[in-house]
Amino acid sequence: MSLRIGIDIGGTFTDLVAISADGIVTTHKTASTPDDYGEGIIDGLRALLADRPGPVTDVLHATTVGSNTVLEATGAKTALITTRGFRDILEIRDLRMPVLYDIGWTKPRALVERRLRLEVTEKMRPDGSVAVPLDVASLGPVIATLRSENVMSVAICLLHSYANPAHERAVAHAVRDALPDMAISISSDILPEIKEYPRTSTTVINAYVQPVVRAYITALDARLRQLGIEVPLQLMQSNGGLASASFAAESPAHIIESGPAAGVVGGAALARRLNEARIVTFDMGGTTAKAGLVENGEVLRAEAIEVGGGVMAGSRLLVGAGYMLKLPAIDLAEVGAGGGSICRLDSAGAPKVGPESAGAAPGPVCYGRGGVAPTITDCNLALGYLDPGGLTGGTMRLDVDAARGAIDRDLAVPLGLSVEEAAHGMLRLASATMMRAIRAVSVERGRDPRQFAMLAFGGNGPLFAAGIAAELGISRIIIPPLPGVFSAFGLLVADAEHHARQSIRVRLDSADPDRISRIVADLTEAGTQRLSRDGFAPERQMFQRAASARYVGQSSEIEVALPDGLITPETIAALFANEHEKTYGFRAPEGEPVELIGLSVMARGLPEQPRLPGRIPPFTQAVPASRRAWFAGNGWVETPVVDRAGLVGTVAGPLIVQEYDATCLVPKGTTARVDDFGNIRLETG
Repeated sequence: MSLRIGIDIGGTFTDLVAISADGIVTTHKTASTPDDYGEGIIDGLRALLADRPGPVTDVLHATTVGSNTVLEATGAKTALITTRGFRDILEIRDLRMPVLYDIGWTKPRALVERRLRLEVTEKMRPDGSVAVPLDVASLGPVIATLRSENVMSVAICLLHSYANPAHERAVAHAVRDALPDMAISISSDILPEIKEYPRTSTTVINAYVQPVVRAYITALDARLRQLGIEVPLQLMQSNGGLASASFAAESPAHIIESGPAAGVVGGAALARRLNEARIVTFDMGGTTAKAGLVENGEVLRAEAIEVGGGVMAGSRLLVGAGYMLKLPAIDLAEVGAGGGSICRLDSAGAPKVGPESAGAAPGPVCYGRGGVAPTITDCNLALGYLDPGGLTGGTMRLDVDAARGAIDRDLAVPLGLSVEEAAHGMLRLASATMMRAIRAVSVERGRDPRQFAMLAFGGNGPLFAAGIAAELGISRIIIPPLPGVFSAFGLLVADAEHHARQSIRVRLDSADPDRISRIVADLTEAGTQRLSRDGFAPERQMFQRAASARYVGQSSEIEVALPDGLITPETIAALFANEHEKTYGFRAPEGEPVELIGLSVMARGLPEQPRLPGRIPPFTQAVPASRRAWFAGNGWVETPVVDRAGLVGTVAGPLIVQEYDATCLVPKGTTARVDDFGNIRLETG
């Protein structure tokens, strides 16, 4: 029976999920191998295919290799070619700061050092007309520098190239003729949009990671073929769509946030199946916790994200710590709170959780791999929530005494608390941190989290879901099947997507409707061609149109979805005002002019058959009948333990639901049941 396989690399585990043509699901978790992530993937595939042999028809992959390259500053030696006088755009940035009242804060170092920001003589006007012709002679010193400095990759970003790319293409042609092995990224191809810093930063990121990502994809593809898997590799994009390996290798900026996107995509597919209009996704893994929003079966996307700025610690309005990447991405908020997050006391004696993580190596103290600092996983184990018999079906045994000893030494004794009180306090602190991520994607976007159901997954999400939901006033929680590998499962239900955008700056009260229609038609045609090349027939192509707009005088815009049919300036203005009121709580008085900034079209390739099974039956697993677990206000309680298959009817907490890939904690005051699809449904309060 043929198999489709999804692979998701996390900070602690690499997750694999295979689904056969008859809908049978097989999963496998293996330790991540940070020194060579491909090694962990191949080890996991060997084990998975040994359990479930069969021809492989799809290999779908979510990877953090792009974001890690930026975070670790291990990208290729990169140069920037720009218009004379504009070499310092990367330094000037957009004047945003991530911290207030800190005169010691310094902006992150530019990915291209100043001496490799090279200038050519030329200039385009905003309307695309030529102000200064390209001086071919000015290219000579630029190419000589690229050669003498052994530059591996170059970003070409000329002024107003979104309006007329002729000069950029001429420069690229000259560089390619002189240095045929050079990796070249052109801003008019990567991001043909207004605003110089976002366009330059995005193109530079693409150039910086391109050789690394290309080498990773090439090596992984070769390893897959050695394993007998000949099908083309596909990768998850930051926007939640799948892309071919060749596209990802040429435009790796689109897969920078590949890893976190897959879980939200799976959440959207499940929301459509369950007819859930509003879902907040809560994904807690080994290193970080992430929150996203799904409305009416569609993920919410952001027009821009920051890369390399660390995890989000509070309001996403305070940005500037990382590098601007202005490409569509699933709107996620992330905090440094995962199972491997280190619990400690700071120099003032105050308790802190994360963002530092024990990761996969050495991992939490209880893993017995050399970790010495207590982590969230150690706290959960010390309180009895996790099975000392081991994770992943007992393949990794846990050392309770080592975990309790580390908590006692580093936390309980200094704070004058018992081990249980110290561990519980750290879990509460981690929960408070994670609630900030959920508020960031809901409250900060004008949504009331109490009106949403929570979809909790990741290896640690089901442990914390009930407590966090109760604090936020969320009454319904869904724990999907395969929660610990749900991001890998999300890959299997994702669609191929291509996003095309075009800048157009015009006031809507004086805009030409025909011009707007022509741009949308051209973007749709580009998407049609891309999907046709990917093998999607016309009847399996779907298009979603959007516009970016702002009130005249504003510096940032809002993207609004456009309906099918005729698009008029009045329609865009009305949709913008509604979304502005939903996001910010107000709209401007009638007649306030609205400015159109850009138009976009998302082309989606639909599968021939539904990718989501009709039901995922619970796996049966041997679990203890009960376990002593510690609860605030009640102390140690002998708590029933069941697997998902053993959860019959509606059961009131306290209860522990133990599975191969995750553990769900059902506290007192919460009920649990399994629905027809196979989800665990929790009801709080």
